[in-house]
Amino acid sequence: MAVSGSGADRPLHLALLIPDGPGVRNLQLTRFPRLCAERGLRVTAFTVAAGGERGGDDDESLHASASGPGVWRDRPLVPHPEGPAIQLLRYALYYGHLAWGDTRAMQLVYRQPITGSARHRLLRGCAKALGRLCAGRRRLDCLERPYRSLVARAPATLAYEQVFGHDPPDFVLASHQRPPSTAPPVIAARRLGIPTGSQIFSWDNLTSKGRIASPFESYMVWSELMESELRRFYPRIGPDDVHLVGAAQFDPYADDELLQRRDEFLAGLGLDPARPVICFSGGDRMTCPEDPEHLELLLELIADGRVPGRPQVIARPSPVDDGARYERVRGRFPELVFSPPLWSTGNGWHEFIPTAEDVRLLANLTQHCDLNVNTASTMSLDFAIHDRPVVNLAIDMHDPPVYGGPLREVYYRFEHYQRVVESGAVRVATSADELAAQVAAYLADPTLDRAERAALVRLQVGRPIGTACSALLDACVSIASRHRAGRAGGAVG
Repeated sequence: MAVSGSGADRPLHLALLIPDGPGVRNLQLTRFPRLCAERGLRVTAFTVAAGGERGGDDDESLHASASGPGVWRDRPLVPHPEGPAIQLLRYALYYGHLAWGDTRAMQLVYRQPITGSARHRLLRGCAKALGRLCAGRRRLDCLERPYRSLVARAPATLAYEQVFGHDPPDFVLASHQRPPSTAPPVIAARRLGIPTGSQIFSWDNLTSKGRIASPFESYMVWSELMESELRRFYPRIGPDDVHLVGAAQFDPYADDELLQRRDEFLAGLGLDPARPVICFSGGDRMTCPEDPEHLELLLELIADGRVPGRPQVIARPSPVDDGARYERVRGRFPELVFSPPLWSTGNGWHEFIPTAEDVRLLANLTQHCDLNVNTASTMSLDFAIHDRPVVNLAIDMHDPPVYGGPLREVYYRFEHYQRVVESGAVRVATSADELAAQVAAYLADPTLDRAERAALVRLQVGRPIGTACSALLDACVSIASRHRAGRAGGAVG
């Protein structure tokens, strides 16, 4: 299919692929849409939270105005039901990459039991065997060719070819490098000569997750550390194809318009601003099954007076946790403030969609709480950005441990989190006594480990907080402009 004319006089057109809730948070609930409007860009966002054209200064989602040259339009992602052959090859690439990468986190993921229907277990079992046979860089590349060939013939890919052919974007950017729903639009764009790229979703993805799902040409990374990890696992990616832009998900923390006064915010949650506040951040049921017991232990230590100052606790579960497993703890400790994320619910991460209200809530929690407690979570970075101390939990509540081994030997040995522990930016509690002592020490002197926290943020995030959206858009505009100029030159020639 031919692409429409170069349209050199038209605004640059960006197409965004936003396949999940975190992508909505990182691109649609930050300053990114407003920056697009200020530069007069036209944006088409293919998203799980499509809602048509957006506009107006009072728009809760912070989208660009739909008037003038800058228009942000939401469209639904084209459904991509995978047939057995595509599924087999995709899972084989997934398992082959885990077996080849062979980090501690990848080993744990690779060993996860296969569940589901008999058909699903058979398909994934065959894919795992094929992936093991192809666990090498060149063999994975050979396996990727038939996968891309099959996806190229999928109805979703043909649909995107029609859309991009009729209204060609100058650049296609995905908010996440792994969801298979990005493969059809990326392959369609490449067949039409449209450049493609992806953000690397999070700090642990390259060392603990499966293979990048689509043949992107450009990559937006948080830091030099993330760039080195990307090129370690994907050595064919050249340095000119990697753009260091920082982490857009943290940009709201530099937005003073989102922050309330501490006394006002805490009082609104029923907390006493005169007393210290501890935020307990939970994970999902699968990765953090002992969260309710860890929370209960923390509350018992406070009730027993082993943590001075009568600190209050606010618990924020994972967005994909319905909170039911905390009911017993909440019954025992009615003074606990339970603050679930303000996300719409769904059947998986990709169907849980955040709200602008939750962006504000999290910005204020990380700013105004005195301390964070979590189990090897990204929230350690969120709180470190605000110079808030963090205590990590490595306390086994069962014998034998539910993780298959001591908790301190599981998540805290993953490459991305081992750096956190070794940096001294957090303290890791392996017993109730250590938890009480570490929390008490940080509440007594919140400047402890301050330099280490700042160094960790510099290492992982790469750019000053609040500048990532602008840097990301700079990279997008640069790629799109080069493409537009090349297309115009080709038309002239």
